[in-house]
Amino acid sequence: MLVTLKDLFREKKDHALAGFNVFGYEDALMVIRAGEATGEGVALMINRDAAAHMPLRYLGPLLRKMAEDAKVSVAVHLDHAVEIGAIEEAIASGFSSVMFDGSQLEIPENVEKTRRVVELAHAQGLSVEAEIGSVGYSDPNMKAKHRYTEPEEAKSFYEATGVDCLAVSVGTVHRMTEQKAVIQYDRIAAIQQAVDVPLVIHGASGAKDEDLTKMSHAGIKKINLGTCLRLAFGHGMRRVMEADPEIFDRIRIMQQAMPDVQAAAEQKIRLLG
Repeated sequence: MLVTLKDLFREKKDHALAGFNVFGYEDALMVIRAGEATGEGVALMINRDAAAHMPLRYLGPLLRKMAEDAKVSVAVHLDHAVEIGAIEEAIASGFSSVMFDGSQLEIPENVEKTRRVVELAHAQGLSVEAEIGSVGYSDPNMKAKHRYTEPEEAKSFYEATGVDCLAVSVGTVHRMTEQKAVIQYDRIAAIQQAVDVPLVIHGASGAKDEDLTKMSHAGIKKINLGTCLRLAFGHGMRRVMEADPEIFDRIRIMQQAMPDVQAAAEQKIRLLG
């Protein structure tokens, strides 16, 4: 069933929603199957890399139909859009939720553009996520600043924009391949005291398993995961090809490698719940 992030937040009364970055049909299907196996709604998220590889006008209808056919609630979410044009394209392409990422902008410009996105998306019934502070990247080529979220800054940003959920920087980093992030729980608590809005953690593949569970039950409402699925796929595909060096058919490779992605998604969903 296709839903928005706000709908999923209402379902998750005592633990966080798992949001997974996906790149197309196969991994989206594995995430949905993981949700169905655990009885948990999920978010299928398209980041800028995925949108550069396959245009939103193709991804949107595909993922929307998959969400509609799923046996659990599924949001189709545009992740980390930095241009309002991408938000408009996502709205037109059937996404149910969007994120405007103005974390690399000066705060007044971030506020101004986020408010514009809220107007556009809310008019069409979509949920909106935004970011204050900045979750950096382990890849130095990304050249994105990392800056922790300050509680009062989060409060003023939320009050000025009216977003439906707020991504905050509390110790995680995007694209970490090892689970070594140090989570600042005192900062999470202070932000929660300052704002009455669902909080989102990005870059959570780098968080320890016990931290995923702890954050989920400490009031965080969405936890984003992507690298862990890409690692599972890469290792799975390597396993398949090493076992059969003559294999070349894409469908056969996918059929054997993608269950590893479902297993990784299930494991993370169960940690949150």
